Amino acid sequence: MTIRRGDTVKVISGKDKGKQGKVLRCVPEKQRVVVEKVNFMKKAMRPTQQNPQGGISTIEAPIHVSNVMLVCPSCGEATRVARRRDDGKLVRVCKKCGKDIPAVQD
Repeated sequence: MTIRRGDTVKVISGKDKGKQGKVLRCVPEKQRVVVEKVNFMKKAMRPTQQNPQGGISTIEAPIHVSNVMLVCPSCGEATRVARRRDDGKLVRVCKKCGKDIPAVQD
């Protein structure tokens, strides 16, 4: 997958089309990503020691990676991603401005 945790992405289809957010989690086996403040769903939570009240909470659900586009940190636009080999490592490159997309450090 060309999208990694910590990247800023823009939703290009679905009920949250146009929203931007940070990728919180990637699930490469299912080709899905969890984006901050996008695709909320309600989940019934049982009472536990951490949450003695229980009840219904809202959480971000995963969306398919084809429904999001990476936002280039250099030009600030949603773009496709190319890959280039640099000293034996794959580097992501913005298709619009041609600059490298650095790996985000958490």
